[in-house]
Amino acid sequence: MVNVVHYSRLLGILFFVLGFISGCAFNPQHTDPFEKFNRNVFAFNESVDQAMLKPVAKGYKAITPAPVDKGITNFFNNLNDVTVVGNDLLQFKLKQAAADTGRLLLNSTLGLVGFVDVATKLGLPKHEEDFSQTLGYWGLKSGPYMVLPFFGPSSVRDVLGKGVDIFLDPRVYYAHYQGGNARDFVISTNVISATDTRADLLDIEKILQTAALDKYSYIRDAYLARRQYLVYDGNPPQQAIDESELFDDLEESEEDKSATEKDDTEKSELFDDLEEDKGDNSAIEEDKAD
Repeated sequence: MVNVVHYSRLLGILFFVLGFISGCAFNPQHTDPFEKFNRNVFAFNESVDQAMLKPVAKGYKAITPAPVDKGITNFFNNLNDVTVVGNDLLQFKLKQAAADTGRLLLNSTLGLVGFVDVATKLGLPKHEEDFSQTLGYWGLKSGPYMVLPFFGPSSVRDVLGKGVDIFLDPRVYYAHYQGGNARDFVISTNVISATDTRADLLDIEKILQTAALDKYSYIRDAYLARRQYLVYDGNPPQQAIDESELFDDLEESEEDKSATEKDDTEKSELFDDLEEDKGDNSAIEEDKAD
């Protein structure tokens, strides 16, 4: 049995986060209500990256042959396909689940435990599915944007999703049944995966430094757009007009129009009264003259 106490605590945290999602009211037009805090965490992450992660990634890139680098990336992609298949099923994407299962089996066997991506060459491309996308698929909004220490861009829904995806991570169960410490095993492999990913981003970083006037905003907007793209499988909905708000605007326009007409009527009556007063004054002056 996999460390029940550890995961019961984790579930408690996840339910707390879920409660935060349901109780957190924010303007959907402003997805970054914690911007000041997020920018501070972003600056911290940047300093850690420049001091530690980037130098390590450069060293890794320098000493690792390209085929080995690609193989490590493929290996972790293959592990992730277990999570992908699980979330395919949770979203009732049965056809995609079958394709991703075939991909997982091919790469785990013919692909030498995933180091060689045989499946893509055979027409079974890599898909991206996680529990956060599953929640989004069933209608749960992402919640406010968040920047996590060390982990980087996220959202309230993504935090919950990452926690649940742990239960679909085969490394946890492998480490347990081998008698090892699941946490240490997962952390050590995550360090390798993070280093590999950071090394792959070295070239992209140069483009980002050139293109972004505000690196924080650029990454935030790109991240949120990417997550929405994934939730809707590349077909995010167009911004819809709220019919109730539309009718409210029409009613306000009618009220404004009525108020304007009333003002015009009152002004007209006022001028009529002034004309009548002028006529009365003229008649009085004529009487005095007589």
